[in-house]
Amino acid sequence: MLSQTEILTIIRNAVYVVLMSSLPMLGVALVIGVLISIFQATTQINEQTLAFAPKIIGILLSLLIFGGWIISNLTDFTTDLYSSINAMLR
Repeated sequence: MLSQTEILTIIRNAVYVVLMSSLPMLGVALVIGVLISIFQATTQINEQTLAFAPKIIGILLSLLIFGGWIISNLTDFTTDLYSSINAMLR
């Protein structure tokens, strides 16, 4: 049976992997959003839908660039989790 410490460690590692895997897309969306906001403030364009297309394109490009690294992180976590199942059940 798993102890509470082991369960919390697995959950902490899972949350860490999810945050690290989503960080490139979130960072790109944040930078693009700030740049579009600065552009809108300087030109006084108040179009709320202006940022959607550049953000989607930026997120897809960052997914293409960092996709291998994200999959590597996820597979490493899954492999570690599956390899430790036998030890956890003892």
